[in-house]
Amino acid sequence: MRRFAVVGHRAMSKGKLPLNDLASAGGRMDVLIRALMAGLMTSHGLRENTVVVLHLLGGPGPPRRIKFDGATLKGLHADERSIAGTIGKVIATPLPPIGHWQPITAGITHSGGDLELTLREWNDATTVILDANTPRLWNESASLPLRSQPNSDTLNFVLSDDQPLESINAENVSKRSLGEHWLQGHMAVGIVHFLLDEGVDLNL
Repeated sequence: MRRFAVVGHRAMSKGKLPLNDLASAGGRMDVLIRALMAGLMTSHGLRENTVVVLHLLGGPGPPRRIKFDGATLKGLHADERSIAGTIGKVIATPLPPIGHWQPITAGITHSGGDLELTLREWNDATTVILDANTPRLWNESASLPLRSQPNSDTLNFVLSDDQPLESINAENVSKRSLGEHWLQGHMAVGIVHFLLDEGVDLNL
């Protein structure tokens, strides 16, 4: 299982999402949507072993989390505006209590809460915070091919929008990089999938 927590510091958590201005008025919702697409979509289907949780922290009101579960997700299309419309419908609904995941449609639920709550819910697995200024995620002494089977353990990955993450208070957390350059979120997600798909030894 692969779980991605995507943090949108300015992303709208309530109200009418401006579909024609996701980058500015939407609080960089475009960044979150591209990361979501990279996390869940392949060329001809969905990754059933992947969960993506978008953290909408930009208000108005309390933070909202939207969970997309590839194992049960239906009707998600590889189109940024279409996905924005789905998110817009979610944030137009009342916010559920913190920690209570309320269904929206097949494979999509939402809840109140922030990143630290998500990581407490995911404390059964190692969490990797993607940060360019840290050791590499992979074992640099290894060479391909490495394994006949991809990595099968559950792993959590945290990535942010264009703003840095604050310090995270959680157990079993490591910071790792995908190289010396800061990558766009959707590119980082794609590289993580590649490493796991190919069974590359990870430096955890």
